Amino acid sequence: MSYLFQDWQSNRKNFKGQLVLFMFRLASLINRSMIAKVIFILYLLFYRYLVEWIWGIEIPRKTKIGKGLSLFHGQALVINQGVVIGDNCTLRNSTTIGHKKLADGTFSRCPRIGNNVDIGANVVIIGDIEIGDNVVIGAGAVVTKSIPANSVAVGNPARILDKKETAANA
Repeated sequence: MSYLFQDWQSNRKNFKGQLVLFMFRLASLINRSMIAKVIFILYLLFYRYLVEWIWGIEIPRKTKIGKGLSLFHGQALVINQGVVIGDNCTLRNSTTIGHKKLADGTFSRCPRIGNNVDIGANVVIIGDIEIGDNVVIGAGAVVTKSIPANSVAVGNPARILDKKETAANA
């Protein structure tokens, strides 16, 4: 039961975020078993209809997301099912995270995002890249290259603005 509510605390005072992530966690749980998918097909269709079509938040049930995800103003949020997101991350509105089309017509792998990553509004993160732990990505950034841990990235294309001070560095 705690699996379903693992994002509840990080979305305090944000009932929509709590509800979306509860529904996502339930859909992910159902997705683990073919029998459950058959039994709960109506729920999976309802999840897709309500969350994707009505609220405009695309978080496929197969996406791997760590605990403590926080959604701020989730409208126009698009996450590809191949994306991996670590623990205690924050996503804001109008953000796209997914693969990119390669020159040969195939698609790249999706981004892998570390723990404690704060992603601003209107950010695009695409391609086979890694975002390290404790990274802040500023609003409007377009990230197509990996970002090392403990960094602040901004701009289009995104560039490392600053290395964040950590307890180990201080």
